[in-house]
Amino acid sequence: MKNDPDLLVIGGGSGGLATAIRAAWRGAKVTLFEPHELGGTCVNRGCVPKKAMWLAAELADAQRMAEAVGFDVQPGLLDWATFIGHREAYVLRARTSYANRLRELGIEHVPAPAHFIDAHTLRAADADYRAPHIVIATGSRPRGLELPGGDLAIDSDGFFKLARCPARVGIIGGGYIGVELAGVLRALGSRVELITRGGLLSRFDADLGDALGRMMKAEGIGHHEGCAVRGVHRDVQGLWLDCTDHEPHGPYDQVISAIGRLPNVESLQLESAGVRLGKINEIVTDDFENTSVDGVYALGDVNGKPALTPVAIAAGRQLADRLFGGKPDAHLDYSCIPSVVFSHPPAGTVGLSEAEAREQYGDTVKIRSTRFTPMLWSLAGRESTTMMKLVCAGEDERVVGLHGIGPGMDEMLQGFAVAVRMGATYADFLKTVAIHPTSAEEFVTMT
Repeated sequence: MKNDPDLLVIGGGSGGLATAIRAAWRGAKVTLFEPHELGGTCVNRGCVPKKAMWLAAELADAQRMAEAVGFDVQPGLLDWATFIGHREAYVLRARTSYANRLRELGIEHVPAPAHFIDAHTLRAADADYRAPHIVIATGSRPRGLELPGGDLAIDSDGFFKLARCPARVGIIGGGYIGVELAGVLRALGSRVELITRGGLLSRFDADLGDALGRMMKAEGIGHHEGCAVRGVHRDVQGLWLDCTDHEPHGPYDQVISAIGRLPNVESLQLESAGVRLGKINEIVTDDFENTSVDGVYALGDVNGKPALTPVAIAAGRQLADRLFGGKPDAHLDYSCIPSVVFSHPPAGTVGLSEAEAREQYGDTVKIRSTRFTPMLWSLAGRESTTMMKLVCAGEDERVVGLHGIGPGMDEMLQGFAVAVRMGATYADFLKTVAIHPTSAEEFVTMT
């Protein structure tokens, strides 16, 4: 048996690292198992490289905007290979920082996969490790396109391996990954079409998806709604999507499948520990991240709760504080979590959607909303409008949901999320002096 640690952590992504680091900082002896790159999906195949690509796309749009307002510039294409070099160097710095932090705190990193022998024992690299506490933070992976010709498509992991910007792209799926990749590729020069069964961003407030759809159409992104893909095939012209709505869509140089993600549990041998799984093999946990087995916990994308990096980090820190910091009631409150979709422009949301609020509060719900043309858009002759919305409930019109789409929404949401969590009312918003001229002032001036 190895080293008698206090805590074993399976997975070196955001959630696992946050748990291990906080626990070690609290004085626990920690062993972390991660056979791949430290940082998990977020750092290597998700948030970080995605945001880098989004920033490149923003710069591409800024070139066109600058030309429209009078700058003597000629918008140019991105040198893909050069930018990818910068992106991967940034990712490497993040991984190196994590490795250094583990060494500083004395956390043992085992670069091998681990699986359960029993409820408190893991086996990795032909050695057994036993501890009173085991945290599962193995994350998730893209759902495969299990259709005829599905292997001709790439997923979001494959997007980050592209050596060049494809000229013609078909994207299957209208969730946050699909719309984010569509916006990035359109801005960087691709002709993009989205193929979806339903509308865009169906898990968000309906007005966000509608507004984004209008903006994407104005930017030239095609959207084939109500289309179930039956397969993928290739001919001399390129790739085609066989769909239920009419003749095949295409041709494309690249098809990207963005149809959801699945928890990584298959290799863990959870049956040896007796850990219960849910409908899509997510690990079932309570409000404190406890699984069905005492001393075994799960957090992050693997437990089916909101699949956001800050959520995994916050849950991991709270769990470590509960186990090793003398805070027996510490746990993450999953209500009122802010979230941003890095579409073009970004969409942000916190609290309840209008539909959720009406289900919970009935006729006391009142909607305050506005549409607004940002100054730069107006100067450049772009006629599109942003959308901002407050969902209020009760006699005091407490703001229970806040939603918006437009330039800067990703940055302005954080402060408004604090206000919503603290129970601010519509009257509180109106009492706040506006910062003019900004888009954010629309949230405190709307009627």
